Amino acid sequence: MNPEIFEDEVVTHAYVRDVALPHGAGTLALITLDNGFDHTKPNTFGPNGLAELNAALDAVAGRDDIAAVGVTGKPFIFAVGADLKGVPLIQERADAAAIGRLGHDVFRRLGELGVPSFAYYNGAAMGGGVEIGLHCSYRTISSGVPAFALPEAFLGLVPGWGGTYLLPNLIGAEKALKVVIDNPLAQNRMLKGGQAYELGIADAIFDSADFLEESLAWTARVLNGEITVRRPEVDKGKAWDDAVAMARWNIDGKLHGAAPSYVRALDLVAAAKDRTRDEGFAAEDEALADLIMSDELRAGLYAFDLTQKRAKEPAGAPDKSLARTVTKVGVVGAGLMASQLALLFARRLEVPVVLTDLDQERLDKGVGYAHGEIDKLLGKGRLSPDKANRLKALITGSLTKEAFADADFVIEAVFEEMSVKQKVFAEVEEYVSAECVLATNTSSLSVSEMASALRHPERVVGFHFFNPVAVLPLLEIVRGEQTGDAALATAFATGKALKKSCVLVKDAPAFVVNRVLLRLLAEIVKTVDEGTPIEVAERAAAPLGLPMPPFVLMGLVGPAIALHVNETLHSAFPARSSVGGRPPTPPGTARFPLSDNLAKMVAAGKSGVYLPDFSLDPEVVEIFGGGTSPSTEEQVLDRALAALADEIRIMLDEGVVAAAEDIDLCMILGAGWPFHLGGITPYLDRSGVAEKTAGRRFLAPGVASLPA
Repeated sequence: MNPEIFEDEVVTHAYVRDVALPHGAGTLALITLDNGFDHTKPNTFGPNGLAELNAALDAVAGRDDIAAVGVTGKPFIFAVGADLKGVPLIQERADAAAIGRLGHDVFRRLGELGVPSFAYYNGAAMGGGVEIGLHCSYRTISSGVPAFALPEAFLGLVPGWGGTYLLPNLIGAEKALKVVIDNPLAQNRMLKGGQAYELGIADAIFDSADFLEESLAWTARVLNGEITVRRPEVDKGKAWDDAVAMARWNIDGKLHGAAPSYVRALDLVAAAKDRTRDEGFAAEDEALADLIMSDELRAGLYAFDLTQKRAKEPAGAPDKSLARTVTKVGVVGAGLMASQLALLFARRLEVPVVLTDLDQERLDKGVGYAHGEIDKLLGKGRLSPDKANRLKALITGSLTKEAFADADFVIEAVFEEMSVKQKVFAEVEEYVSAECVLATNTSSLSVSEMASALRHPERVVGFHFFNPVAVLPLLEIVRGEQTGDAALATAFATGKALKKSCVLVKDAPAFVVNRVLLRLLAEIVKTVDEGTPIEVAERAAAPLGLPMPPFVLMGLVGPAIALHVNETLHSAFPARSSVGGRPPTPPGTARFPLSDNLAKMVAAGKSGVYLPDFSLDPEVVEIFGGGTSPSTEEQVLDRALAALADEIRIMLDEGVVAAAEDIDLCMILGAGWPFHLGGITPYLDRSGVAEKTAGRRFLAPGVASLPA
């Protein structure tokens, strides 16, 4: 392997010290993994770090004066896996294969030392950090471990340093597949320390305050024979095969073959029941080599970089020093969205939050909802009684907007109609200070128009959340034509305090996520209007592996809202644009065509195309049944992708966001589009749709794909 590929590696050192075990159990050689930085830069394994660990193992392997070897991490961090910074630069499969072999060669030594080995999971452990412990004879884990996972399939890899072989042979296929497949599929869900222990990954669990001391005492008792570690026998018969079959069904249902890493990881687990350790490790090496040399992994790493770096330093955000302190928040409205917002502001900012609405009944319902959610958190043990009482005291209601007089930040969440929102802001402006930021949660209306009649339009900013507010991390922050830097900086600072990932967006109809989704949905609905069966159009987008099919999404959003936003976009963009020197193709064709059938569906009071049993509603099928030019699944997908490429190119040419990376970031965080796509633009690039439809790639070769 060419070491220059990882020239920027932050080396995780392996420090060895002798520890005298209690109860006369002898000496333990304790290896501490530490890259020299605090917990904000976790331990990772690159070639040089693996070489240091190998040297440490050389030093202890030749000793006859030790009873055992232990491995632990620096404070709060065990290790979080391979150093992936150099992976995008790898151009030879031989180098990719060497990475797999190197990890196996070093880690497996922990199980072949001639003395027992112990892993002490003292903090976050992911990927290779989990796998190094699997090679040890025994494992303890801290109850305070916040994140424990094998997330490789989520990124486009497999747990390739022993994870797909050792884990199922330790805890059985069903439990192992929860960690290897199910959790990555669930937006990379992490285990806590206690959950990892319950699965049987660790043999003992201790409190974080005295974790290492307790682990060493436990180690001594194991070595002295006072404790015998008993693990359930792994069923390598029908139970193993059934677990694999269920996982395969789950992968196919969610991804439809769109992410090869999941299938490859599953195949490795399936075969692990009959393979020797050498055979299992060799198969992992081959899988790693293939996947490292795939576009899917490069797209996954690109997506990871977006969410971990670009999301934390938003492009175009003003100087942080301009942000004003927020000591009180006002929320106009007391409906479900407004109540969710009030709860979020109170929990994250811990400042007074006051809601207003038109009558006491609505107000009581909104405040009651927020208080009820706090009680649920208390019941689950996620809040202490004192904290719950404090949060409830922060969330109050008022029938008059005079309660906003001392607020620094007021957000409206009222009916999505311009005249209503303008009236609300005009009323609020009568009471608040000139410096108070007025934020709108509008999903499609013009922020500039909303602010146009105010005395201080520079204070108005778009603050678009995604539902459910507590779950989805994206916040589209919209700068109107007159939005000032102070208001914008305050919005970004507030969004960060709310633990949201903020993206700066130009004041353009539907901003980013809804505009992209509606262009996709409008094209697919159009094919149904033309005569394509609903079920055919629904399946067409399956190769993308999106969180939900188009008509399921419509049902979640609500056909009435989808129709309203589509009408807004149709009015704003009546025909294909000729921006960027591209002629309209075809001339005069609406980018967001209106669907008379969708309007009829809304008029009929339909909440979606499906009945509660998920069968198609025959009345909806009849409404859409008049078309005479049906398309195949492949044709529907081709049209949908072309529409996406066209709209994204227009958005970039219009400067809706700073770069294609921001559109991908929005789609990943706001719409749940999968990491293996890298959002959407890498897929459009590598499939050739971008160049065919929009004239050029969105990203340079090598950014989210293999180097040219």
